[in-house]
Order: sequence, then structure tokens, then C-alpha cells
Amino acid sequence: MKKSFQSTVYVIFVIVTFIALAKAFMVYENPFSVYENPLVWLALIGFILVVVLKELVSTLAIKRATTLQNEKDGIIPEPSNAWLPKLLKSWTKAKRIEDEQEIILDHNYDGIRELDNSLPPWWVYMFYASIVFAVVYLVRFEVLDGDSQIVEYDKAVAEAKAELNKYKATATDLITADNVTLLTDAKDLSRGKAIFNLNCASCHLGDGGGSIGPNLTDEFWILGGGIKNVFSTISNGGRDGKGMIAWNKTLKTEDIAKVSSYVVSLQGTTPAQGKAAQGEKWEE
Repeated sequence: MKKSFQSTVYVIFVIVTFIALAKAFMVYENPFSVYENPLVWLALIGFILVVVLKELVSTLAIKRATTLQNEKDGIIPEPSNAWLPKLLKSWTKAKRIEDEQEIILDHNYDGIRELDNSLPPWWVYMFYASIVFAVVYLVRFEVLDGDSQIVEYDKAVAEAKAELNKYKATATDLITADNVTLLTDAKDLSRGKAIFNLNCASCHLGDGGGSIGPNLTDEFWILGGGIKNVFSTISNGGRDGKGMIAWNKTLKTEDIAKVSSYVVSLQGTTPAQGKAAQGEKWEE
């Protein structure tokens, strides 16, 4: 009667867990995300905890009953830590070497005998959990046409871009290629020159005449002139595979604006050895 009651409780718990998981998969856009839908993971963890608690309570109950019976019969009780081996045994159902004759099979291979060991309960419970998970997954993504990982990724990227654009629209101190302005203050240009000499002179030379990089003093530009194009090129990098690296991971946006303004200020100057023109003539 007791086992029948326990079995009924387990069946009810599994059904309730399955319904909760199915509902969560139908409601949430990304049911497997721990952040968006912790209910699924809480349900699975709860299922495992219930199974563990069941085994623990059963072991403790058996221990208590054994202790009471031993006290009644005058038997010396077992050590206080004897429950741990019993718990491990209940989760593995392993037989002692002395009891292996009970599960030995008739197969004999050159003296090697085979044991008919039971599947460990921890493995069986995980297998049942995986079945529940698979059924919910099948219903969510194959029957109800849930979003695939690619669709979820595209939606997440779109949402992130929308949030970024919203932030850019409201951030007054954010400098981008769209709102950058040409700086003419001597302090700003001095800072821009220092950044240029430290990071850019190795390719463009100190006077901007060009070496590995193009000449910055003439009217010809590969990716467009003007403060906005220069800012964008420095920030995002030049042509793929053969252009300048992107500096937006190294320099602050205000420093990129200052060095861009300094580069623009080199227009019309006369370098010691100017490199031949590259790109197209730029006109504002």
C-alpha cells in the first residue's frame, strides 16, 4: 500500500512537471535560456531534488526503524556514519562481492562469468528526465514551430541593435561618425598630434607624407576625406585584409575625434617626401 501510494505521488509529480514545462515552452520565446526562463531549469532541478530527498528519507526511515528494532532486541547500534554507505548503495544497487552469486548468469567464457547488475537508480532517474525533456523539446520546436537557434540569435541581435540605436539617440556625450565635428582648438590638436605620433607615424610618417600607409597631406583619399570619413576609418579600420586596423578597441572616442581632426589639419601641408596620391580626389 505504501509503495503504491509513493508510485502514485511520483506519477502525479511527473505529470505536473511535464505540464509546467510544456506551458513554459509555449509562453517563453527562448525556453532554454536560464535568464529568460529559469522555470524550466528550476523544474528539472526540483525533480532531481525530490528524487534525492525521497531516497534520503527512505534511508533515514530504514535507519530509524533498524535502530528501534536493535534497541528492542538488545543489539549494539551501528556507527553514526553507517547511513552514508547505505545511501550510496541505494543509489547504485550494487551487490557485495559475497552476494554476487545471486546475480551471476549462466554464461561462462573461459572462466569469466557475467553479472546481471541492475541499472543504477541515479542513471534511471536521469534517463526519465531526459525523456521528459525530449518530449517537451519535440512539442515546442517540431509541433508548435518554436524559433530555432538561428532565429533566436537574429532576434537577439535585432533587439540589441535597437537598444544601441536608442542609446545613441539619447546619449549627449557619445561621439560617433554621424555627430563628430572638426576640432580646431590648439589643445585638442596637440593631443591628436601626440596620439598620431604614438600610433600612426610608423605607417604615415610624422609629417603625414605616407610610407606603408597613404599620404595624408594631399587631396586624395581611399575611403573618403572629411572629419566624418576620417573618424569612421580610424575607428572601424581600413580595407579588409590590407588596410589599417580598427582603433575603436584601443582609443577612446574623444581621442579618435582629436586624432581625426589632427589628420584633417595636415591637409595642404608639405611633407619631406610625400607618397604618390592614392584613391580619389575628395571634395566636401
